[in-house]
This record gives sequence, C-alpha cells and structure tokens, in this order.
Amino acid sequence: MVITTSNLNDISEIFRLYDLATNFQKIKFPKNQWPLFNQNNIAIEIIQNRQFKLIIDGKIACIWAITYSDPQIWEEKENALSIYIHRIATNPEYRGNNFVKTIVEWAKDHALQHHKQFIRMDTCGRNEGLISYYKGCGFNFLGINKLQNTTQLPSHYHNAEVCFFEIKL
Repeated sequence: MVITTSNLNDISEIFRLYDLATNFQKIKFPKNQWPLFNQNNIAIEIIQNRQFKLIIDGKIACIWAITYSDPQIWEEKENALSIYIHRIATNPEYRGNNFVKTIVEWAKDHALQHHKQFIRMDTCGRNEGLISYYKGCGFNFLGINKLQNTTQLPSHYHNAEVCFFEIKL
C-alpha cells in the first residue's frame, strides 16, 4: 500500500471513482449524493498537490482531497491550524478495508509536517451509521448545523444538515 499525490493522468479514474461513489450514495443515502464535480477544480487540486490516492498492487484503491482552509463550510470555526479532508472515494473492489483509518494516520503525519493541530472533516446528512464510523476512526463528532451561505459550495451542501468532525493532534 502506497499513498501519494494524484497526477493529471489520474483524472479519468478519479471521476470514475466519484461516479461509483455517487451511485453507492444513491442507494445508501437517497437524500444526499455528490453532484458532478468540475474537472478543472480537480485538476487545480492535483497541480497544488492536494489530491491524494492510495495504491494497492498498482491500482488506485481510494482517493481524497485536502484543503488548508475551509471558511464556507466551517464558517466562524474555521482556523489556519487545520487540514480539511474532502471527497473520500473508495474503489468498490477495495470496499471494507477501513481506508478512513489509514487516511487518518496519513493525515496526522501530513498535518504535523505542515504545522497543523487539527484534522477536520464534514459530511452532509444526518447519518448515524456514518457518524459512528467516523468516531471509530478517531474523530470527535462536533455536531450538526445548517450552513449560512452555500452559494459557492457544491449543490449537496445547499439546504443540507452538515456533520462536523475533528481530531486534535
């Protein structure tokens, strides 16, 4: 297992995994699915080394993105001491391997290397199973809120309840 930054050659696989994740969300969480993501935005994340992949036997098993600032989602609680994990998508061939725990361990090292004190994540919708799973991966559940201004956020944040999670390092 290797974790590395994604590259522009990965874009088609990244979008394939997003599509598969969205289809899975439609079954498991009919009220909250990812929208279509903008390919240019994903390319920018890749160029900025903020899109990551977990590789097993030469195949992309999981992807995710990070940011170092997230004021539209975290609003007044946003701080410069955090990394924010977004859009974890697992290749269905590798589902059930608890990659979030692997990502958390990676994120701890990454955060410390970048002088950060928190790892943060959010998810849309009141999903008790997912809340429990993220807590089991080491996150503290900070609660559920509706965001104030979602005009520049992807559509799944519009009018949604958002769950907030944090690990203090």
